[in-house]
Amino acid sequence: MELSPTLLALFGVLLAAWTAGAAWLMIRAGSKARGADKSRHAARRMARMLDEAPAIPLLVRADGRIEGSERLAHWLGFDRLPQYLSELGEGDDRGLSREQLEQLTDKVRRAQKSAAPFRMNITVPGSQRSLALRGQLADPQVSPGGAALVWVFDFSESATELSRMRAESARAKGDFAALVGLIEAAPMPMWFRGPDAKLRLVNSAYVEAVGAKDADTVVKEQVELIESVDGLAAAQVAAQASQQSRPVERIVQATIAGERRALRVSDLPLGDEGVAGYAVDIQELEEQARAHRAYAEAQRSMMDRLSVGVAQFDAGRKLTFANQPFRRIFALPLGLGGNGLTFERLLSDARDKSRTPEVRDFPAWRSEHVEWFEAGEPQEEAWPLSDGTHLRIVAQPMPDGGLALIAEDRTEQLALSATRDTLLRTRTATLDSLFEALGVFAPDGHLQLWNRSFAGTWGVDAELLDTHPSVDALLTEISGNLAKPKRAKVIGEVIRAATLDRKEQAGRVSLADGRTLEFAGVPLPDGNGLLTTLDVTANEQAETALRERNQALEQADEVKTRFLANMSYEFRTPLTSIGGFAEMLDSGVAGDLSEQAREYVAAIIESVARLTDQVEDVLDLSQSEAGLLPIRKEKFALLPFVTGIVREREQDIKSAGLSLDLRGGSNLKVMADSRQLARAIGHLVDNAIAATDSGGKILVDLSRKPEGTRIVISDNGSGMSPEALRRALEGLRPSIDGKGMERRQGLGIPLARQLVEAHGGELTIQSRENLGTSATIVLP
Repeated sequence: MELSPTLLALFGVLLAAWTAGAAWLMIRAGSKARGADKSRHAARRMARMLDEAPAIPLLVRADGRIEGSERLAHWLGFDRLPQYLSELGEGDDRGLSREQLEQLTDKVRRAQKSAAPFRMNITVPGSQRSLALRGQLADPQVSPGGAALVWVFDFSESATELSRMRAESARAKGDFAALVGLIEAAPMPMWFRGPDAKLRLVNSAYVEAVGAKDADTVVKEQVELIESVDGLAAAQVAAQASQQSRPVERIVQATIAGERRALRVSDLPLGDEGVAGYAVDIQELEEQARAHRAYAEAQRSMMDRLSVGVAQFDAGRKLTFANQPFRRIFALPLGLGGNGLTFERLLSDARDKSRTPEVRDFPAWRSEHVEWFEAGEPQEEAWPLSDGTHLRIVAQPMPDGGLALIAEDRTEQLALSATRDTLLRTRTATLDSLFEALGVFAPDGHLQLWNRSFAGTWGVDAELLDTHPSVDALLTEISGNLAKPKRAKVIGEVIRAATLDRKEQAGRVSLADGRTLEFAGVPLPDGNGLLTTLDVTANEQAETALRERNQALEQADEVKTRFLANMSYEFRTPLTSIGGFAEMLDSGVAGDLSEQAREYVAAIIESVARLTDQVEDVLDLSQSEAGLLPIRKEKFALLPFVTGIVREREQDIKSAGLSLDLRGGSNLKVMADSRQLARAIGHLVDNAIAATDSGGKILVDLSRKPEGTRIVISDNGSGMSPEALRRALEGLRPSIDGKGMERRQGLGIPLARQLVEAHGGELTIQSRENLGTSATIVLP
């Protein structure tokens, strides 16, 4: 059957339309499929974003049903999230507690009814998870029908951190309160300045130090404790510390409670907050430091005065101090301070100066001595030096690791020890060679030392003395040898007086064999007592003979004195007659005399005058020796008196070619017998004239001294030897043949001495051959 073209065309059109519709449907379906894929991808991405978000949504419908993610279920301790809100509190160790569930349910219902948002924080029981709930009415597009949308935030880490921060904050507040209390209770002034260097905070000690009412007054009036120093106030110094960002410490003076005190002030910058400061009262420390320095200086000065050398080394083995004896012993320069000089260098320098012993291996010897610093106990050595010096070295390790070195020069001690041993041996030999018997007794009464003659003198056994017997045992042995045994008690009293009473006593005993012993007790400086015994049997006999002879001599001397006195008186009468007749002849009573006769008469008159003076001298000397010379004292000026004596001898001085110098004050006066004193001075001047050669000088000096009036008559004549001076004072001189002694023609010096002593004065004569003689009279 053939189709018509029109049908075919219509069929084609329909087929094309169907094809086009199918193609459109296919394109439409593909577009929708792609849109669904995009929606599913977006949903998955949103779900993933929600899973990663810090908050999880919980949708609570009006009927109590809940919708949420598994992550929320895990937060609440469930494997899967329950269907209803009420089921969140059914687990014992999961979900919410009853109180939390009731509070959440109440807040959710209020939000569903009034659309009021709410906040709530919970901690899941049985865990440390802290959750923050933020609820509100859900958007109708999210869930129509009045559902509530609750966002759940996990802030467990934040809560833990917050708790930690709160604890730290509480602790910081407590520490700050304690610090404030500590600062307030501090005994030293403390303060705080702001960035502007003004006071903002002070403690009670500061307030008390400045004498203010309270801390507020101090801050308000900016009362400064520290005065300005070098033009800088305390605030300016604090500002400098803040600008330089470093602490500033200084020692200043401040007035506290009316007293000037030394303070150590510290300003401590605290960044941008300000500057803290405090002041420590170091007045006592300063005084102690001054006292310590003074003590150290005194100690060093004292050490310099010691005869023992002392040196100190620190832990680094460096010399810190050496006194003068140490420097002298080791030949150290006096100007050397000691700093930097090590112990090893000291030993090396000492060796170079021969101040160490000679050793074979000096480095090893030095190393051994360096070990002294680490020794646990003192070390002591004897160092014999090459020059004969002997040193005693003591090394004392110090607790700080240093060393104290003491050097003592024992050369003199060793020499003294050797001398002492020699003296002891000499003493023993000397005591044994003495004629006296000697015994030394200790204070306890035992015999300590004796010489050889002690046993024989007292008649005791030598073996008994070797036992060092006591006084009682010795006296028991001696008493049997005495003529009167009871006299042994006297010997014991003498020994006890010397040893215990420290007194000297003496005594005499007779022995049974006829001997006589004299003994004496002498206290010795060491506390012992010496008993010295002498056999005076022969001496006693000689003493008796001498006493008898002395009596005879005294009687002869009295006879001589009386004879001289009588002869002097007997000589006066004829001398007076001869002188009178000679003067009459000279005056021309018997007629004129020839020139030669006149010379004879003048010679007679002069001889009579000289002989009269000699007689007067003999008479005065005999009276003076007998103590019978009359002295009639009167007060007179001394210078005119002596001038008159010199004037009388002016012719003799000129004839001898001498010069005489008289010195003295016109106000000098003396109480004396003018006649006798004139004779004494005249004799001394006559001797000076006679002993001085032509051209010589005689000096007469008058002066007042504390001991009395002094008259000095000196010359530069020939002088005398000591023996000649002794004989001159005795009125003797060698005989012409030189075989004996004879009395001088003149009695000037002995008589002058007697006359001066009769006045209570003293005459002393000093003379040296070829230099002259000086006679000094001292009158009280």
